[in-house]
Amino acid sequence: MPSTVMRRRATVFPLCRLVAQASFGLALFASPVFALPSFALPSFASVPQLEAATAPFPQGLGSPEAPSHAAARADLGLAALERELGRISEASGGVLGFSAIHLESGREVHLHADQAFPMASTYKVPMAVALFQRVDRGEISLDDMITFAPHHYSPGSGTLTDLFVQPGLALSLRNLTELMMLISDNSATDRVLDAAGGGRAVTEAVEALGISGLRVDRSTLELIASFLGIDNLPPREQLTLDRYRALVEATTPASRDAAAARFSLDPRDTSTPRAMAALLTKIWRDEALSPEMSALLRDIMDRCRTGENRIRGMLPVHVNTANKTGTIGGSANDVGVIELPDGRGTVVVAAFVRDSTAPSAAREAAIAHASRAVYDYFLTTP
Repeated sequence: MPSTVMRRRATVFPLCRLVAQASFGLALFASPVFALPSFALPSFASVPQLEAATAPFPQGLGSPEAPSHAAARADLGLAALERELGRISEASGGVLGFSAIHLESGREVHLHADQAFPMASTYKVPMAVALFQRVDRGEISLDDMITFAPHHYSPGSGTLTDLFVQPGLALSLRNLTELMMLISDNSATDRVLDAAGGGRAVTEAVEALGISGLRVDRSTLELIASFLGIDNLPPREQLTLDRYRALVEATTPASRDAAAARFSLDPRDTSTPRAMAALLTKIWRDEALSPEMSALLRDIMDRCRTGENRIRGMLPVHVNTANKTGTIGGSANDVGVIELPDGRGTVVVAAFVRDSTAPSAAREAAIAHASRAVYDYFLTTP
């Protein structure tokens, strides 16, 4: 199992930019960062139907008890973990989709794992995979310089749109990938998507790995426009940020609410938790890319600066994680891995919340509680 470079845990104050309810969305308004609240989970009589799978723990990593006894105990523990995830889903204010896979043992736990969830910025993970596959094939180089014209700047999260508006900027594909993954820069993302061959090429790259249930369709600009109800986008070459802002200002609260409702049902740019977990598993096992490119993508995700209150929100400070977040409307997502201490292995986590009416802090707390429950289980149950 390739090792992950220890993430430098620094205090980071990410800028949350919102249009309507979308922090993934157009950067016209700002919202303060919410601290993780004191969060008590209620008891619920009704627990959703869940599923789990187990595989024997590798010899030498678990306890010396008979394998049948260990498997039986693991089954009981997974059942309890399933029930806890069900309670956490109720507390999210929407629907929690969750898949966790312990890479060393193959044990899995899932909740709503085959339902489609809006990926928001977590769709940047398959974009990076498709781009790096092109590098592996020798079609492009991460040293290739990508230039920016005024129509290449996209609304929403990141810094490039705030800093540059005139022609002349040029960044390497490596730099653009890091901006896309570390701070979720949307302008960088749309240039990476172009270099990867577009949404159809990204989807096909994932499908070629034997993974179904994940699709990439639109640029961040197009996705945000759809969320806001902008249906008359001009060709990208004619679309400056000033013209985009004018289109946003022409929408009404009623039209935006209707668009958000349609967006929640849109199959485009969605993934099931199971599909995203499968993709992460292949990244961490060097099965999606060459060992060199796999290590680079893991290192970039290890340095992600967003999501302090999500997967790692309730984990001990010494625990290393690698992740990519996504947020739009009533959705909050975080996908990545947790490195267990004491040689206990690596846990892949794909967490999605959709259609939530709860504050963003509560959605993040649900992801944090679910991730801590999975951490505790796989750390203590050999």
